[in-house]
Amino acid sequence: MYQQMIFPNLAVNDLDASKKFFTELGYSINPQFSDETCASVVVSEHIVVMLLTREKYAAFTKKTIVDSTKNTEVLLCLSAESREKVDELVDKAIAAGGTETGEKQDHGFMYGRAFDDPDGHTWEIMWMDPAAVQG
Repeated sequence: MYQQMIFPNLAVNDLDASKKFFTELGYSINPQFSDETCASVVVSEHIVVMLLTREKYAAFTKKTIVDSTKNTEVLLCLSAESREKVDELVDKAIAAGGTETGEKQDHGFMYGRAFDDPDGHTWEIMWMDPAAVQG
């Protein structure tokens, strides 16, 4: 059965710094789809984040590219398999140069934290109790 994929594209100020940040979170770079203007970050089998220099990103749009440290266009939310994995990934992000943003969200059946990557893109990491989803 076909599984749809998602390829979020993000403009970054320093491609090498962004690659270092995401590899420190445990993700890999696919060299087949990476060069000096972009990096293909493999988050999972169905999620690949494309980090593009601002110049490369501009080639795909006629719109103004926002300064993601001051403005936002998208919140990226990733699931985690447990509360501990939420904390683990956010703590790694902070240690790698990210900034925790917002407050912890703890609703018992759902738990989340968020961080901004070095370019200011906001990543929410969420866990939800599978029993709550089913019933």
